[in-house]
Amino acid sequence: MDITEMRHELRALTDRAEITDLLDRYLRSLDEGVIDEEWARAFHTEDVTAEMPVGTVHGRDAVLATVGRAMALFDRTVHLGGNPVIEIDGDRATARGAQLSTHVLADGSEDVFVSAGRTETDLVRTADGWRISATALRIVWTRGTPPRLPEGLGAQAGAGSPDAAMGRH
Repeated sequence: MDITEMRHELRALTDRAEITDLLDRYLRSLDEGVIDEEWARAFHTEDVTAEMPVGTVHGRDAVLATVGRAMALFDRTVHLGGNPVIEIDGDRATARGAQLSTHVLADGSEDVFVSAGRTETDLVRTADGWRISATALRIVWTRGTPPRLPEGLGAQAGAGSPDAAMGRH
């Protein structure tokens, strides 16, 4: 292996590690509960598109607002991601994986809502590192009591009914 091939392999390994770290930090950030502008800039491009259980939104500000409102429905959460398949093509990448999310409702009931799904994420390399440019969480199954969606969350984002928004078919 020559030096050029070694550099290319090292770059690919470094990119893969940086993308994995970004996705892991994103899920952990949901559980830590600090959803602010700094959070949004640390993970998303300005023109990000996010398909979430509560609807699809476009733009970093819309993601910030929607994720903030959605996470406020829960008192405590644990989000686990795994099995990432990452494909890198220069300054662009895709990551496909799985996500298991456990939520304790914030309505005082202490009811638990669990969802599991598949994630599809497009990423771009920016001057600040890898950022999410598009993401989709497609819920495969749920258990427990889903949160009651406040007026405008879900329907406003195009998700339709609360059952559809929470992945129940």
